[in-house]
Amino acid sequence: MDIVLSNKMNAFQTSIFNELNIYKNKKMQEGHQMIDLSIGSPDLPPPSFVLGELASKVKDPNLYRYSLTGTPEFLEAVASYYYRQYEVGIQAEKEALMVMGSQDGLVHLPSVITNPGDIILVPNPGYTAYAAGISLAEAVPFSMPVHKEHQFLPDFESIPEEICHKAKMMIINFPGNPVPVMATEEFFEQVVAFAKKYNIIVLHDFAYSELYYDRKPISFLSVPGAREVGIEFNSLSKSFNMAGCRIGYVVGNEQIIEGLNRLKSNLDFGVFLPIQYAAIRALENTNNFSDDLRKIYKQRRDILVDGLHSLGWNVDRPSASMFIWAKTPKRYRSTEFSYKLMDEAGVVTIPGVAFGSEGEGYTRISLVQQEDVLSLAVARIKDSGLF
Repeated sequence: MDIVLSNKMNAFQTSIFNELNIYKNKKMQEGHQMIDLSIGSPDLPPPSFVLGELASKVKDPNLYRYSLTGTPEFLEAVASYYYRQYEVGIQAEKEALMVMGSQDGLVHLPSVITNPGDIILVPNPGYTAYAAGISLAEAVPFSMPVHKEHQFLPDFESIPEEICHKAKMMIINFPGNPVPVMATEEFFEQVVAFAKKYNIIVLHDFAYSELYYDRKPISFLSVPGAREVGIEFNSLSKSFNMAGCRIGYVVGNEQIIEGLNRLKSNLDFGVFLPIQYAAIRALENTNNFSDDLRKIYKQRRDILVDGLHSLGWNVDRPSASMFIWAKTPKRYRSTEFSYKLMDEAGVVTIPGVAFGSEGEGYTRISLVQQEDVLSLAVARIKDSGLF
């Protein structure tokens, strides 16, 4: 029997992430010690009070039914968190929705908003899940290049007027992945004005809201008019080291929330109730844990950035997130350089081109290893002779 996949699957080829992982495993089988600074998967545990809550609730035999959706307690915890952190008032029952990790929601949202052929404005480089969601919806991406000379912010004036009128949705992400920059209030005000002018729905991916080093990031919803045009996704994966728990949420425009909720009610049966209770504990007790987590990542950032500077690799010091967005040496293409780092230094990174054509010439480095391992990575790069 011939198995023929749908034409839609042509958009889902084996990713560079898988290719690099296969190559990394091959090197390890050959006896090489590899330092993996590629995927942004936290290496630290959740806070102890979250682990305690999860362990306790897992033993409750009454919590193994379908949850179907976010419990009222979880949604209220989200609303309270947003008010404490950003002074944004959220109506929990109408303007908040639980998702199975923010990626689950943001991949499905284009199918709620767009029809096949509709245009979605998307940052380039940008998080790879955006492209997956656009492909599933059979929408058409239009790249908004983000360059250093423009503070890695999209330049709306460079978008052709015809595209502006046709666009149905726009995706933005601050603090960013792969580019770890933050938006200003002035920029978000421009986003709102642009969205209102052209009737464009805004998706703001806020997954790194708690991972900042100096200035606290701004919630898109804190800007006047934002709730009229869009929504904001957030996650407990990075902020509370709960990546494997797969729980996140979206807040904002009531009509968009209702649409996504309607789709999700046909796709899944909700998140395991003990995980929801653990997430509530996380959202209710952010301050000390979040402060300590930021200190850890800041130390890691400084060790790696200072170490790379000592080699002559003058990477920018990020102000937020768990990534360094580093220019590659001019003699290498980004993918070639990532393989060179694996071969010559035993260090795994992600080539910038994996995040879009405008990522060529960069590599993304994740701060997901202990300080001594990051120091070892610097020493290996030094010994490699690449700098």
